[in-house]
Amino acid sequence: MGVESTQRVRDIVAAATLADKVAPLGEQAVAAIGRPGIAEFTVSSGDDVVGYANVQPSRDGEPAMIELVVDPEHRRQGHGKRLLTTVLGQVPDDRRVWAHGDLPAASALAEDMGLAPLRELLQLRRPLTDPLPDLLVPDDLVLRTYGGPTDDPEILRVNNAAFAWHPEQGGWSAEQIDERTGSDWFDAAGVFLAFDAADPERLLGFHWTKVHPAEGDTAELGEVYIVGVDPAAQGRGLGRILTLAGLHHLRDLGLGEVELYVEGDNTAALNTYNKLGFTRYAIDVAYG
Repeated sequence: MGVESTQRVRDIVAAATLADKVAPLGEQAVAAIGRPGIAEFTVSSGDDVVGYANVQPSRDGEPAMIELVVDPEHRRQGHGKRLLTTVLGQVPDDRRVWAHGDLPAASALAEDMGLAPLRELLQLRRPLTDPLPDLLVPDDLVLRTYGGPTDDPEILRVNNAAFAWHPEQGGWSAEQIDERTGSDWFDAAGVFLAFDAADPERLLGFHWTKVHPAEGDTAELGEVYIVGVDPAAQGRGLGRILTLAGLHHLRDLGLGEVELYVEGDNTAALNTYNKLGFTRYAIDVAYG
């Protein structure tokens, strides 16, 4: 796409986010707008682009991910169905279509297209004004924050071990780490690393936090962005310790609320987050 079309798509994403109170595209889909090599599709009304979709390829054996958005001012005119029909006609059968927030119009379109819900991603939230449990770090652990690029190889190793099963989070390369550490929102003080005191060079787990800036009448929002624990270190309570470290950090920044995303069938993680005071806020659904 050209520069003008790319900006028009970003404007549509911003308008849809404001209208729906939920972002229509995920982080990776937004980052892919206008990127060479990404399959992108638009639908127009006259000369004006009113809808956009892109396809994120997944790792071998995993379905491709389709995400789309229609300008709120041009909805209920068949543009979404035309766009999705075009995309599905161009993408192999192994694909998923994400509906962020699973809004009624999105679920109705999916049903009309013969698609069924196959995966749920839950958004949980917690007020940071509520008391937090104390952060207690046992003597056999060393907890510190991100020290620079020398930490990247161990973060990458643990991430890919912890999320080997995950379609998007697993299989990262150094490029994914570099994209995030080079982003405007990155804060080294908000990345927590846990090491075994007996082997301080080997990472056991990490918690990467994130802060979403205030927009319009929406206040700043903290996020439990990634919590990854080496499968070989399971059973030591690292998930809870690392999550709490990040929550204390976000609270100390003065934030009033924090969110996180978790797979709907990840019982162990849901149990940890429920005990820490998180409750369901929204749901994203992948249809196929």
